[in-house]
Amino acid sequence: MSHKRSAVVVIDMINTYDHADAHLLLPSTKKAIPPMVQLIDRARKHEVPVIYVNDNFGEWRSHHGEILETALAGPHADLVEPLRPDDDALFVIKARHSIFYETPLAYLLNQLHVDHIILCGQVTEQCILYSALDAHIRHLQVTVPEDAVAHIHADLADAALKMMRTNMDADVVHSSSVRF
Repeated sequence: MSHKRSAVVVIDMINTYDHADAHLLLPSTKKAIPPMVQLIDRARKHEVPVIYVNDNFGEWRSHHGEILETALAGPHADLVEPLRPDDDALFVIKARHSIFYETPLAYLLNQLHVDHIILCGQVTEQCILYSALDAHIRHLQVTVPEDAVAHIHADLADAALKMMRTNMDADVVHSSSVRF
């Protein structure tokens, strides 16, 4: 399939990991960060937009700088630092699981002439899955680099990746296979 333009979307990686199931997420996150960093670096070299879509953790007065500062001051700053947005990165705040739900992301993608999104981040069986579905119903092509997404439950993540591939026609590939 030919694309007008791709964008890498980094989901929920600016994180303090201060939630009940963080201990289940952390091992997978640590494995997914190096492929994510390489993917983001390659995107930047190809001048592909990198868009961070992140929870605001219920802090409705926060902006992306404050969210980043809070995460970098937290106990897992070592997981946030390698993925720190650069000056060209775009940032969208979300409140729920999907990157599209009541956010300006669809408008932003349209303004950038993006018709293909590459989803990386966390959590595979939650935010990645729901975002892939919302992208699919918006007629966007979706790629999910399976080594650049983190999960809480491996069995659910495997099922989610299968659902994205089968039901949403997503390309589920190794991050090194992503072409811009």
